[in-house]
Amino acid sequence: MKKLAFAVLAASLFSFNFTNAQEKDNKTTTEFKNWQVRLRGVGVIPSESATIGAIGGDVAISNNFIPELDFTYFFTKNIAAELILGTTKHDVHTKDSNLSPIGGPTSADVNLGSVYLLPPTLTLQYHFYAGKVFKPYVGAGVNYTIFYNVKSGPVVKDVKYDNAFGYAFQAGFDLMITDKYFINVDAKKVFLNTDVTVDASNLATGLSIPAKVDINPLLLGFGVGMKF
Repeated sequence: MKKLAFAVLAASLFSFNFTNAQEKDNKTTTEFKNWQVRLRGVGVIPSESATIGAIGGDVAISNNFIPELDFTYFFTKNIAAELILGTTKHDVHTKDSNLSPIGGPTSADVNLGSVYLLPPTLTLQYHFYAGKVFKPYVGAGVNYTIFYNVKSGPVVKDVKYDNAFGYAFQAGFDLMITDKYFINVDAKKVFLNTDVTVDASNLATGLSIPAKVDINPLLLGFGVGMKF
């Protein structure tokens, strides 16, 4: 009788522990979400420089503020990949260019109009868990920037930008409001350069001005997100 009672007690304890383990596993599975989406407002701040042929000088590229959408997929609780989507418009001009060979001043700013950038960026991230609310992360990845809708401005005939690959580093954090919704703060540094060709044949016959331009923007974002 004692052996039977002991066996029943042991079976009950095993069943209780197994049930608790299953409940914990189910809870973890329920809380873990593979996908999340964010909508951010992003300040785009270029850190520009250039080597300009023929007329010399440097380049200036305007800042901008844009909406950005991104999607993140979690392979594990800590490892994720994020695709960042957005487009931005910038005004461009040279600084302190020497236009004396074509009858202009020795130091002048040349208006090169505007250009749109479409820079999809894919980063691989590591997410830390510093509690239920504060969840920081770091990331690194690649960028491919497409230049489009170029307006050459009132001075030169045309401006051509070459599409280019770059790389990016990222750091940020999520502040959980609920298990599903959160606030996000994010910073990215994109290292990007492009070859630019300015067709100034309207100013002097056959004048083509090549330039190598580093854009290297800093992207500072704030927004909201949802896990699903």
